[in-house]
Amino acid sequence: MDREDRLRRAALGRGVPVAGHPQGADLRADRRRHRRVDQLAAGSLPGNRNWDYRYCWLRDATFVLLALDNFGCSEEAAAWRDWLVRAVAGDPADLQIMYGVNGERHVVEWEADWLPGYRGTGPVRIGNAAFRQTQLDVYGEVLDMLHLARERGLPENEETWALQRGMLRHLEKIWQQPDRGLWEVRGPDRHFTHSRVMVWVAFDRAVRAVEEDGLPGPVQRWRTIRDTVRAEVLERGWNPEVGAFTQYYGGTTLDAATLLIPSVGFLPGDDERVVRTVEAVQRELQHDGVLVDRYSTDDRRSEVDGLTGREGAFLACSFWLVDALAYCGRRAEAERMFAELLDLTNDLGLYAEEYDGANGRFTGNFPQAFSHLALVNSAAILFGGITRDRKSRRNGPATTT
Repeated sequence: MDREDRLRRAALGRGVPVAGHPQGADLRADRRRHRRVDQLAAGSLPGNRNWDYRYCWLRDATFVLLALDNFGCSEEAAAWRDWLVRAVAGDPADLQIMYGVNGERHVVEWEADWLPGYRGTGPVRIGNAAFRQTQLDVYGEVLDMLHLARERGLPENEETWALQRGMLRHLEKIWQQPDRGLWEVRGPDRHFTHSRVMVWVAFDRAVRAVEEDGLPGPVQRWRTIRDTVRAEVLERGWNPEVGAFTQYYGGTTLDAATLLIPSVGFLPGDDERVVRTVEAVQRELQHDGVLVDRYSTDDRRSEVDGLTGREGAFLACSFWLVDALAYCGRRAEAERMFAELLDLTNDLGLYAEEYDGANGRFTGNFPQAFSHLALVNSAAILFGGITRDRKSRRNGPATTT
């Protein structure tokens, strides 16, 4: 299987049609039949970091839709938006970060202690307690995806824009609180830098909805919060002694999620702070060639996530580094890294959640949506997808209907 075939196979693994691929129309028809965007039906393994992934995370769903959007598929955004309206079903303050695939709200976690787990590594968990967590980044990811859908010409209606305004009203009340972050840690709530950046994204997209799309809303209030959050991140998320944006305010450890800062438009890729953060991640989190840890773990109990045990490299983070290198102007290096990552797919062209560099094998959830979506988005950035950076992607103003 050559590299082009590997790219196509990995993209098809998440139902993303690659430009020019003959099966694109069939895949679109299949998605129209099913209308669901969820993690693949699997659990993660091995180690005590075992989680039940058989649910729809709003964050993961937005990444799926971003990948589809990068290659011109917009119908799915409309279908998912309708699903979101039904799933929230009332007060946006009740928004959860994840749901059952049919919109179920309660996915209580428990341990099946009579099951040994993969290679004897328990516990085996059913359900996922993260559904109760506060993860502020989700607001930014959802509002960003709906902003991109508007740019594609998807019109808002009273119900969908009211949902977004309701989310923003709730976020106005809670945005200063600490949270559990992108990695839904089981440790204490913190002001995670990535979460703060995505709060900025939420209010930035709200401001742009008014300014660019003519939608109604308290734009001055949103603009004030957006600018306040940006100043806060630049002051408290950046650690001059470390020379990088750190995982959380006041911390010294790194987090690969900060590689997304240029991707969402918080800072340009050639900003010195972005460049130095990329270099710091390469020094401290990159290893075994192209592998990147999401953050540092070892055999001791982590003060961040409250868990023990070393985990494998998170493959999505490797692709985030590819993107960040491209945004920093290091395109040749980004393309070389992308090509090497393609060579890590298995004989079916698929990825797991993580890769164990020491033993040369996949670990974690398999196959894993995050990994494949990150690959597709990197391909779009490097090889000509219709990414958010293209001014020509806008199909005109999106008004309420």
